[in-house]
Amino acid sequence: MAARVGRGPEAAGGRAPGGTLGGTLGGRTRVTTGLWGRAEQQDFRSRVRGALLGSAVGDALGAPVAGLSLDAIREAHGPQGLTEPAAGPYGPRGTVTAATQLTLFTVDGLIRAHVRRDTGAWHPPTDIHRAYLRWAATQHDWGPDERRKDNGWLAQQEWLYARRAPDRACLTGFADEVLGTLDRPKNPAARDAAAAARSAPFGLLVGWEPGLVLQLSTECAAQSHGHPAAYLTAGALAVIVHGLTRGDSLDAAVQRALGLLGARPGHQAVTDALQRALAAVPQGPPSANAVTALASGDGHGGTGSTGSTGSTGSHDAENALAVAVYCALVAEDIPHGLRLAVNHGGDSASAGALCGALLGALHGETALPGAWLADLEGRATLLELADDFALEMTQGPSLHGPKVSSSGWQARYPTDIG
Repeated sequence: MAARVGRGPEAAGGRAPGGTLGGTLGGRTRVTTGLWGRAEQQDFRSRVRGALLGSAVGDALGAPVAGLSLDAIREAHGPQGLTEPAAGPYGPRGTVTAATQLTLFTVDGLIRAHVRRDTGAWHPPTDIHRAYLRWAATQHDWGPDERRKDNGWLAQQEWLYARRAPDRACLTGFADEVLGTLDRPKNPAARDAAAAARSAPFGLLVGWEPGLVLQLSTECAAQSHGHPAAYLTAGALAVIVHGLTRGDSLDAAVQRALGLLGARPGHQAVTDALQRALAAVPQGPPSANAVTALASGDGHGGTGSTGSTGSTGSHDAENALAVAVYCALVAEDIPHGLRLAVNHGGDSASAGALCGALLGALHGETALPGAWLADLEGRATLLELADDFALEMTQGPSLHGPKVSSSGWQARYPTDIG
């Protein structure tokens, strides 16, 4: 078992001894002075924005066709399937689902975890869990409750109080204050991709070692999704995003994830899915048939496969990840990759969100299609939170600490509650 999150200086905001920041940023340089250069900050912010916006765009693109077969998608949208954002059951084009809502609260929790270091209380899974409980409140409250002093700014955004097909395991997992852990996970049979779809932000912790990123993301996924295939898929996604944000190629990031997963009990279904995605790339031009085969859990176009953790299906987390990785690998550009990712009979919204996070972290925000961004629900909130995250990661010591404290930052991300 990997070391628990929070052990060692790299976990504390990415700073190694002497106040240095580890890792290669943007594929250019290793920061060793404790200060981020302008180019590194700009590259990092672009990738953070890209990952969060890309995930939301993919979520919104896939939502209208979620649950439909490929034939039904083509019948509704034409022989090429869904090629542009469309109105869906939750609203007009660009409307996101609960996956994007939870991704925002994941970022909020990560920022608060880093701010809370100053108090000496360092346990990120607890801060993430509290953030998810704040999300759960949005699913039954009419709107922001000013009496809740722990809301900060994110939970005051009224648009987040719209209920958008939240996953049942998320609702039950965050229905009380009991913290699920890897030893005692919530919903041990929950195997769908909802936990993975909210986990890209863990990969944006570029100063952390990949093993700690895997540990934190799996611990937090197990708070609602206790099946090993579900929480290890979330961990794999985070590790891949982590490599991309550091400037690695997608293939190299996937290989690192495979290496780390191999030591984890119950990994076989996830590693098999990633291997299927890699093996599908040289088999011919990208096609809906290849994506459909991966979504069904069979890279050879069969009806499914059975691994050591049970039978797979079109809505299992590892299959959504296989689709996302394959589509990101073969994508000519971000729209092409996302169109591939959502046109199949599997979990289109989750596959779109995962693929969007990968492509956004790989290429940065400027590669995202402007017309799709223009209609994206909550874009202003996503951008503001992405920039706050980048600011905390790169300039945290100037915002809070023993000798400095920004009252505005503390009001946005309160940590003295609970």
